[in-house]
Amino acid sequence: MNPQDIQKMLGQAQEMQQQMEQRLASTVVEATSGGGAVTVKMNGKKQVLSLKIDPTTVAGLGSNTADVEMLEDLITAALNEAGRRADESLQSGLSGMLGGLNLPGF
Repeated sequence: MNPQDIQKMLGQAQEMQQQMEQRLASTVVEATSGGGAVTVKMNGKKQVLSLKIDPTTVAGLGSNTADVEMLEDLITAALNEAGRRADESLQSGLSGMLGGLNLPGF
């Protein structure tokens, strides 16, 4: 391989990396748990953009520890699902960008 080809490939790789960074930042996924009691929005970088708890869920909480633990579980489930959806979105984007290169796993 000649050095010019290598430089060209490196430039293409850097461009693809920049495109992927932009895609990650602009991708937003949403997940809910508890039938909509908890909703999480997360971007492709797995940064939580918002967390919403249905007011009726909080109104139903007493001082019972089990109620608080249930709410914590719902939040955890929504966060995990949003992370899974962000991963799926990333995989989908990567396979589209890298599919033509015949790399294993894409």
